[in-house]
Amino acid sequence: MAKITPFKAIRSVRDKVHLVATRPIYSYKKNVLESKLEDNPYTFLHIINPEFGGERTTQPNSPERFELVKKEYKNFLKEGILFQEQHPCIYIYQQTKNGHAFKGVIAGASNEEYRQDKIKKHEATLTSREEMFIDYLDIVGLNAEPVLLSYSHNTSIESKLNEITKQRPEYEFTTTDRIKHEMWVLSESETKEIQQLFTTIDALYIADGHHRTASSVGLEDRRKRENRLHYQNESSFLAYMIDEKLLQILEFNRLIGNLNGLSEYDLLQQAANSFEIDKCPPMEKPSKEHEMTISIKGSWYKLTCKPHIIDQNHPVHSLDAEILTQYLLHPILKIGDLKTDKNIEFIGGATPMDKIIKWMQEGRYDVAIFLYPVTIEQVKKVADNQLIMPPKSTWVEPKLRSGLTIYNINE
Repeated sequence: MAKITPFKAIRSVRDKVHLVATRPIYSYKKNVLESKLEDNPYTFLHIINPEFGGERTTQPNSPERFELVKKEYKNFLKEGILFQEQHPCIYIYQQTKNGHAFKGVIAGASNEEYRQDKIKKHEATLTSREEMFIDYLDIVGLNAEPVLLSYSHNTSIESKLNEITKQRPEYEFTTTDRIKHEMWVLSESETKEIQQLFTTIDALYIADGHHRTASSVGLEDRRKRENRLHYQNESSFLAYMIDEKLLQILEFNRLIGNLNGLSEYDLLQQAANSFEIDKCPPMEKPSKEHEMTISIKGSWYKLTCKPHIIDQNHPVHSLDAEILTQYLLHPILKIGDLKTDKNIEFIGGATPMDKIIKWMQEGRYDVAIFLYPVTIEQVKKVADNQLIMPPKSTWVEPKLRSGLTIYNINE
């Protein structure tokens, strides 16, 4: 049973929503971020980057910085850029990109169901990053970017969402990245019906947002320990729930700075113990599982996993990202911790291949390794067995915007 709860969203007035809602701050290059902050007084980026244009500076991720975020949020409310819903609602949000429509539900998801493993994870979190997010939520009191959760296909939910979205949306706008955004505010009866339909869902799976989920649960735990639990919203976190068949899971590719003293011949000779190696046309992507393509200083090869390195009975050891790590990255290129080693970078599958090739031609990388995307079934198998996928195994779309619906924790 998936327990989802309505909430009184803080959101933009209709005529400014296209100016307020934004991609997450980390997705912008510095010069682009500065340009947006200079040119758009309404962007939510001003709330999460409150010192822009001022003389005062605070340490990143410090309590002083978080207090300024809270102050800027209150300024947006005071100026009438943001307002709060009068009654608790559930929302339907649809994002259309390259002709593909992602349609799902924005609501509160249950902290307790996360603890009970009814909201399942497949990624490890860093304690230091969790603590930073907990501090942020505790001081600011807002959750502005939903966690992306998936659920098994449900025809009743699908039919109801399709029925509601025949109506005119509250928000409808297109952003400069050619993505169309639509959002519907549900009535009280529609909200109750959606809640009831979700009780038939056995489990939710975190597709994106493991740290945000863990920190929301961690905040409730902290306040409980300190006898500071006062609000109903403390027991839930902001989530966007979408049918798994609508998700798009792309690969995460690996870029290697240097060959660690090896020649191209040496690398291929050692790799041949674990992979069948054949030359392939330039810019050819893998066509199936257990197949990878690798570019080494302009030469292209197809690597096919030999049977003895594939453990089909293990949810993690059978994944190509793990196989690549155990049989090439660690033993041959001597890459250690994938999260900290400076000789490797990870690039999501949404990045065009010709852009990666350009970086290689400029000398930024000696090697690029392209993987075949994992499936939602593989992700669920790892989560169901309470295991962890290798770092950067999935690039999941849709990517959600910050500031579209803001969740007030202290309510």
